[in-house]
Amino acid sequence: MEHQTIAEALLLGLLEGLTEFIPVSSTGHILLAGHFLGFQSTGKAFEVLIQLGAILAILTVYFGRLWKIATDLPSSPRARRFVFGILIAFLPAAVIGALAHSFIKTVLFETPMLICIMLILGGLVLLWVDKLPLKPTYHEAMDFPLPVCLAIGFFQCLAMIPGTSRSGSTIVGALLMGADKRSAAEFSFFLAMPTMAGAFAYDLFKNRDILTAADLPIIATGFIAAFVMAVIVVRWLLDYVSRHGYALFALWRLAVGGAGLVALLVWG
Repeated sequence: MEHQTIAEALLLGLLEGLTEFIPVSSTGHILLAGHFLGFQSTGKAFEVLIQLGAILAILTVYFGRLWKIATDLPSSPRARRFVFGILIAFLPAAVIGALAHSFIKTVLFETPMLICIMLILGGLVLLWVDKLPLKPTYHEAMDFPLPVCLAIGFFQCLAMIPGTSRSGSTIVGALLMGADKRSAAEFSFFLAMPTMAGAFAYDLFKNRDILTAADLPIIATGFIAAFVMAVIVVRWLLDYVSRHGYALFALWRLAVGGAGLVALLVWG
């Protein structure tokens, strides 16, 4: 394994952990960085499989909360409704993602110009939503009604276009459905667990015949880097968005998308 490839995997893993739970599109960042670095992964599996590190980061940070929900399930209607709400929100992406998997991986993942455009458009949408005079109805992620959960699930499907952002889509959807900024981000965290775990399992299954032992060091490097960085981000993010909102991330998207477009037009 070339040291350069390992270094690239480390960089991309850190980028995944940094961007997975903020509304800037981790997949879009990784695909753009991989394009300009010349990084090629088997079946484009690396970009999906290292998300397991981010999933484990959520499980680590929220272990106490998740354990309480699990132990409350037999006796708490609130806990049961919340788990059911997460499953309902997960279903649209599960169905559409499975049906469109080949198109997403072979067409959308291979179109860096589209990624840059979606980064810019998503940044403009995030700026617009962040400035709306919204009056939140829901202040706890566990109290979202089931129709709201389903609507957020359909918003999440927009993230199948790389550059859109899974967390960005779900956060914007939750805000428009009446959530406050903190509960919108927290619901996005919880929804990430089945969504990313499902994507990981499905992609591993689809690439089971082409992945080799030579791919493992690269994937493991990216996984560990993503886990460490994601733990840091998750611990920090909720307090930040509660105080400052999402404008910073909108500007981030505009800067990266704009720079990416310029780079593509100049260097290809």
